[in-house]
Amino acid sequence: MTISKKSKFDLYLKQHQQHLSLKGMRPKTADAYLRAIRRIGKYFDFNVDNLTEYQLVDYFNNLLISHSWSTIKLDLYGLKFFYQHVLKKPWKHIDLIKPPRATRIPDIVSVEEANELFKATHKLSYRVFFFTIYSMGLRLGEGLRLSIGDIDAQRQRVLIRNAKGNKDRFVPLPVMTLNALRRFWSIHRNPTLLFPNRKGGLKGSASALTPLDKGGVQAALRKVVESCGLKKKLHPIA
Repeated sequence: MTISKKSKFDLYLKQHQQHLSLKGMRPKTADAYLRAIRRIGKYFDFNVDNLTEYQLVDYFNNLLISHSWSTIKLDLYGLKFFYQHVLKKPWKHIDLIKPPRATRIPDIVSVEEANELFKATHKLSYRVFFFTIYSMGLRLGEGLRLSIGDIDAQRQRVLIRNAKGNKDRFVPLPVMTLNALRRFWSIHRNPTLLFPNRKGGLKGSASALTPLDKGGVQAALRKVVESCGLKKKLHPIA
């Protein structure tokens, strides 16, 4: 590997990141597309200008051994974006990958099971958070991003910003959820966030600028599920 080869790849990567930003990609998708090019660049010793179909078939077959189909698709879409916007080349490998169709029915949590989960969650911030996303059917990220200004108590609805498809939407706000949020806010009194992070304790949460840590929320849910003895796989959608 020569220095010039690596430098050229780093420039490509920078341009890739810039185009992702300009196209308004969601942070999670942009990160996945960047990760895809880093992984592909490393695999091909940073020679990514003229990859043949044979090389790509070899790469994705190797990737499939250790990664899921969702990762395969994201790498493919990331590479396609890279070809079109950075290399300025047409994408010819349309039928390169065709993941198997699979219909998965998510595990449904009953009201009784949900109540058990809430009771078993001892940290108030997590308990209120789990209750909120369950009662309103929110994704994990949507719940974490909730702010004071999103709550319309008079119309009993909540504005969910930057939802799936980068769109905003309104969801009904149950009275019990509104009351729980009011009680919780009266404890931390953060002027903006409904679920401020807990790094600085109760005093720090009042001035926190970021919400609860996503990884911490997911880890807490896993522990609660295990403590309740539930056999269902509960993974809040990010």
